[in-house]
Amino acid sequence: MRRNPPTHLPFLVWLARDVLLILILLSLASVAWADERHRVNVETIQFKSELVGQVLPYDALLPVGYAESNKRYPVLYLLHGLFGRYDDWVTRTSLAEYAADYDLIIITPEGHDSWYTDGSGAPSAKYESYLVRELVSDVDTRFRTIKDRRARGIAGLSMGGYGALKYGLKYPDQFAFAASLSGALDPSVRSEDHPGFIWDTLRPSINAVFGPVGSQTRKANDLHQIARSLGASQISSLPYLYLDCGLEDGFLTTNRELADILLTKKIPHQYRQLPGGHNWAYWDQQVKEVLRLYSDLVASRKPSSR
Repeated sequence: MRRNPPTHLPFLVWLARDVLLILILLSLASVAWADERHRVNVETIQFKSELVGQVLPYDALLPVGYAESNKRYPVLYLLHGLFGRYDDWVTRTSLAEYAADYDLIIITPEGHDSWYTDGSGAPSAKYESYLVRELVSDVDTRFRTIKDRRARGIAGLSMGGYGALKYGLKYPDQFAFAASLSGALDPSVRSEDHPGFIWDTLRPSINAVFGPVGSQTRKANDLHQIARSLGASQISSLPYLYLDCGLEDGFLTTNRELADILLTKKIPHQYRQLPGGHNWAYWDQQVKEVLRLYSDLVASRKPSSR
């Protein structure tokens, strides 16, 4: 004799389906919550520079767990390139995603087209002094940083690579790490007689910042000459220097020249030539290496986080 299925079976199927749906939603919510918890917090600070005489905003990428902890963190300053902005690193690379794996505060300052130099023109064009005197002080006051040069690094791309290495050589008491990606390392020697790569593009900013050929500003900011002039005692106090450049990059020659000088002077450094050009794909790739190198350096020197 044929049996009829229990009348409550459709209800059980419906109940099981809804329970499964609820479990899936809870699982997705849990994953989203965990993902949110593992993100850095990006704050934009509208900082008024007295030296430059205007607001120079900067982004601060605060590490995962910053708000819930009382610990202090190392700081890495990341400088943008010519025609760039302070937020380029956040909007044009996956920096925020990469930074989530490191206990670092990352600062991306506004440098306009200054070559991170105290320019020879307007008295207010004091971008180098702004960064080393005003910005570092503001960051150390505003955030829980480790106020120790062993926990302070600086890096940049293109124009920012020039600025980062220059600060590393000129201010070793402030930085323990200086890195350049695709550095435009020779602006102070560029001229109509020595134009070099993309001179037509660089000419207006270089002439505005460094002044005429032979100016004191050009002499004081010649990165290659700064490296050549370092004595043994100065070399011993330098930060960890890192520079890389793409093999298809027009700035490869000036990077090789600086690397040769560092080698001749026996200045500890790491130089790499890699496949790639002068573009955001290359910088997005290499900023991961900068984060890793700097994090490893800080860990090896273990400055106090209290």
